[in-house]
Amino acid sequence: MSLDLMIPFGILLVLVVYLIFTRTKFEKETIKDYEAKFENWKVHAKSEEKEVQESKKELVGLVFKKNGKIDIELFDKLTNDRIQKGKFNSKIRE
Repeated sequence: MSLDLMIPFGILLVLVVYLIFTRTKFEKETIKDYEAKFENWKVHAKSEEKEVQESKKELVGLVFKKNGKIDIELFDKLTNDRIQKGKFNSKIRE
């Protein structure tokens, strides 16, 4: 082969190798960016789940009326403390 044919093929080979390496670098950076965005999304998604969990109702006691007297039976001491301190809401259901 003559030198006239080797120069264009050499340039083409160098160009192909360069493009392969730059594409690989670009793909790695893109993957890192999307992984960072995904981690950020997971953090924010978990906080929304916590808000939903905090708003759930929980049965903590029973209220009975017997002979005009109201009796409240509670299942834990924390709820008893809140009732004694007056930190509760009452609601009439029809």
